[in-house]
Amino acid sequence: MTRLSRLAAIAAIAAAVPLHANAVDRRFPDWPCVQARVGEISVATAWTGPSVEDALDIWDDDRQIADLVAHLAARRTPLDEAEKAAVEFVQNGNGDKQEKAKLLVAGLFDTLNRERLDVVNGLERLTRRQRDFATSIEADAARLRNLQSKPDADQKEVADLANRVEWATRIFEERRKSVRFACEVPVVIEQRFFALARAVQRVLD
Repeated sequence: MTRLSRLAAIAAIAAAVPLHANAVDRRFPDWPCVQARVGEISVATAWTGPSVEDALDIWDDDRQIADLVAHLAARRTPLDEAEKAAVEFVQNGNGDKQEKAKLLVAGLFDTLNRERLDVVNGLERLTRRQRDFATSIEADAARLRNLQSKPDADQKEVADLANRVEWATRIFEERRKSVRFACEVPVVIEQRFFALARAVQRVLD
């Protein structure tokens, strides 16, 4: 491929790539995932024990529970290990089993729900940045095509702009690919809460 044809190809690629994200759900124009945008985990789908509402502000007053919640919520902790630790905490030691279970589930919900919401908000911020980035790429690509149409164009300026468009388009595409993986994170967090809450529920049942 000659240098001129390569520059023309870069401009054509930038023009052809669908840079602007199309929202799956028009109610949430910045949500980039095919999964439905769910703002908050539903406790009731996993937990049928006593309401955790009154425990959401006090669960971390107990240092043992706070430390355990941090360990169980961390995705680096294997889920089967986390389930076992949660069950052992409720079953063993002193104290009312139901109250311990409620405080633990409250802590897991509070922690994982906030973590999940942070990821959701981060994905939407990334969509807005991508939208602005796309506008910039499209403007540069249009300028590149305009320069290429001029016989007396400064070839160094053309080459520099072509390189900028090429790299920006690559970065945009890499970010878009990473979003597909990031979209799984809220699901993983939600599934983790459900699994741990159900494990604790089984102790009470």
